[in-house]
Amino acid sequence: MILFTNEFKLFFNDSSLQKIADKCLRISLKAFNVNNGNIPKWTIALDELKAMSKGEIGLNEPYIRIDQNSAEPIVLERAFKRLLPWRKGPFIFNNLKLESEWQGDLKWKRLQKHITPLKNRRVLDVGAGNGYFTLRMAMEGAKKALGIEPFLLFNYQYAAIKSLINKDINAMLLPIRLEEMPKLSIFDSVFSMGVLYHQKSHMEHLLQLKETMAPGAELILETLVVEGPNGYSLIPDGRYAQMRNVHCLPSVETLKSWLADAKFENIKVIDISKTSSEEQRRTEWIGDNAASLEDFLDPSDSSLTKEGHPAPTRAIIICNN
Repeated sequence: MILFTNEFKLFFNDSSLQKIADKCLRISLKAFNVNNGNIPKWTIALDELKAMSKGEIGLNEPYIRIDQNSAEPIVLERAFKRLLPWRKGPFIFNNLKLESEWQGDLKWKRLQKHITPLKNRRVLDVGAGNGYFTLRMAMEGAKKALGIEPFLLFNYQYAAIKSLINKDINAMLLPIRLEEMPKLSIFDSVFSMGVLYHQKSHMEHLLQLKETMAPGAELILETLVVEGPNGYSLIPDGRYAQMRNVHCLPSVETLKSWLADAKFENIKVIDISKTSSEEQRRTEWIGDNAASLEDFLDPSDSSLTKEGHPAPTRAIIICNN
């Protein structure tokens, strides 16, 4: 915990972020002190990795690469497999390929050329998972890239990755929910990717995002959508693609109207893509429950989910505060 606190203080040594530092630290320490039976196993993995020498971080598409030459692949693999399942990635450590369920590089390529360059910007990554995209944002030159992710396992995964990097990269992941974030307008770019459809109130989520954004800041919103006119949304009765907590899938026009209602400006749809089994795939790194996209679709008609809904399609929209 001392190491986390020291890293926290270094990251928040910023005139704007200092305004939210105390509350963020208090919430984070409370989250890390929760009673969770998996923490001893995760801590063993983290301790094993911290004992290794550090290496350079870079990009070897589609992987985030960390070259750490002294560790045996079997030792690295054992430590990282204590932290299953790995949803976001992929990563490569020396010659060990950590093939996550999601091929995040594909999503990043779809949005990268459309967004305002992140260099020297304060960036917030909401629902960041294990910080794969947060790291990509930092590698793009962000002044500060802060990921928030309440699921504790993903915070341990990020800590495991970060423990092998030999320099400060201006990125950090905290176990915080968006609604817990201090209501201060300080971030220049805010990402909400794969989060909106899990919210019971889409408007509350959009307004909470807006509260974190500096004047003129850019929102990058990625979410599941369906075909249909303005005003149409799919509200699943039960599961959607085997997910329990999917509350609402709007049409693209409906989504744009939500953003307009929340007083966002310059609303642009930059991509609409059907999710493929190349992007979301079954791998050994998602553990014993190895189901993925191909298991969530109707086996006789891949255009439908098992529940009979349209198969997953995702839109990316950018707009300004």
